[in-house]
Amino acid sequence: MEFDFDLFVIGGGSGGVRAARVAAAGGAKVGLAEESRLGGTCVIRGCVPKKLMVFASGYREAMGEAVDYGWDVSMGEFDWSKFSPRLNGELDRLEGVYQKLLTNSGVETFASRATIADAHTVALADGTRKTAKHILVATGGRPVRPTEDFDTDLAMVSDDIFHMDKLPKSILIVGGGFIACEFACIMHGLGVEVTLFYRGAQVLRGFDDEARGLVADMMSARGITIKTGTNIADMQKAKAGVSVTDTHGDTSEFEAVLYATGRAPNTEGLGLENVDVEVGRRGEIIVDDYSQTGQASIYAIGDVTNRVNLTPVAIREGMAFVETVFNGNPTPVDHELIPSAVFTQPELGTVGMSEEEAREAGPVDIYSTSFKPMQQSFIGREDRVLMKLVVCKDTDVVLGCHIVAPAAGEMIQLAGIAVKMKATKAQFDQVCAVHPTMSEELVTMKTPVRSA
Repeated sequence: MEFDFDLFVIGGGSGGVRAARVAAAGGAKVGLAEESRLGGTCVIRGCVPKKLMVFASGYREAMGEAVDYGWDVSMGEFDWSKFSPRLNGELDRLEGVYQKLLTNSGVETFASRATIADAHTVALADGTRKTAKHILVATGGRPVRPTEDFDTDLAMVSDDIFHMDKLPKSILIVGGGFIACEFACIMHGLGVEVTLFYRGAQVLRGFDDEARGLVADMMSARGITIKTGTNIADMQKAKAGVSVTDTHGDTSEFEAVLYATGRAPNTEGLGLENVDVEVGRRGEIIVDDYSQTGQASIYAIGDVTNRVNLTPVAIREGMAFVETVFNGNPTPVDHELIPSAVFTQPELGTVGMSEEEAREAGPVDIYSTSFKPMQQSFIGREDRVLMKLVVCKDTDVVLGCHIVAPAAGEMIQLAGIAVKMKATKAQFDQVCAVHPTMSEELVTMKTPVRSA
């Protein structure tokens, strides 16, 4: 049977674009449909605009430190009306880069919603149908807006925050995951009064307890109000914004409310009922180690599979898919020991097991130190950082590394190489320290603070 394409990709995010480009570069005829904007969540509605906002939000504290160091600095207010157009201009530029990369690779793109009609057919929104030997679903995920008895449309979700007309004076953020905590720090850094509700006992569930505890402490010390064990019981429109009653019966007004309570895979209305593709409890597409669904011709990568929802992971899954399907080299996706960062202030960088996970697996030695970094200590600030290694007591292998510090994301990328290579604590110790730095503590901690 002849097909219009060797591969048709549904979704123009980082994973789908990488798979399409690499397959086309190898000689495959590739089509790709994206109903919104090329670049997907990461480039248009996530990592990139968020990180630019992280940069912007850091200058207020930097200027305060500069004054303490002796500089004459005028502390003005952040002007969202100047930042927002520049942010949107950068996203337009990046979308153009993605389009150019696809065009230059020979990928035919369709600015259209696409659904699956059968095992080898994709239906576009205009009624056009395209056939393909292989179909790759890379539709990503979306922020979830809770369904409640009150009007949750009064609140934003993370997609909306990049399109605000103006910066609110106060904001309530609901959620305790990395998105909620990152935006709490961003908005606070931009001069907004921030309150965070989280129904659990501590924010950043799933991360190392000691590390997330320090992040929460530093967020509170900076002036962010964190209310754990708390959720919204009622929400009503108010003259100056939104009136919120919490689950303890207290009522407050905020100019804006942001729900950051989770994301869901984009599988609704995708036509999966027309093929032998299994969908999980949260709407995720079930795939095997090679990203293949129960329908042999259909694969899925990225957040739509709800495996490890990180942009670099989606890209690696896309490359493994091409290697498996088009290069004849079956390549399972490696989801072990993936470094990641939470861009709070200070940042949290992590790779490998948390202390709690490692304790469940066997005996461990914990090397940990928390201290005031030189830059802040010099000017009398109370900021603290954390350097932590989780080490297998039997093998001396470093099972996990956790860093809470400015630029922890940069540090954990390098530490991740050693952890991925299964370096031992003795090998860490053999590395000469770079002095004076915060990260030198990773190679100078000689005695475990506790064992379990």
